[in-house]
Amino acid sequence: MTKSAIRTARAPQPAGPYSQGIIANGFLYTAGLGPQDPDTGEVSDSVADQTRQALRNVSAVLAEHGLALDDCVKTTVHLADLADFTEFNGAYEEFFTEPYPVRTTVGSQLANILVEIDVVAALPAD
Repeated sequence: MTKSAIRTARAPQPAGPYSQGIIANGFLYTAGLGPQDPDTGEVSDSVADQTRQALRNVSAVLAEHGLALDDCVKTTVHLADLADFTEFNGAYEEFFTEPYPVRTTVGSQLANILVEIDVVAALPAD
């Protein structure tokens, strides 16, 4: 198997020994990306705004390889509080078109953020 890392300055930089994204076996996998603005490091207080920024960060990693959110086949969403699902879901829906990727949404203990999202995107067929 061949794999290659994806890195962009347009998304938050890794806080540890991991890649922002990896291409392997016809897919691009992203790390879990939070709602930090990559330019300022700021984080909004609302779940909806954090969702939007997290998805902009995911989009930046995908764009580094010429992909977009519509290339996603799977998303995993971590919410600090599942009671925020409705607010999250409204913002999430702004970024995707049908057919929507499959999605898993779980409650997670997150470090000072409300939302973290990772995706799997299919690469175009050669």
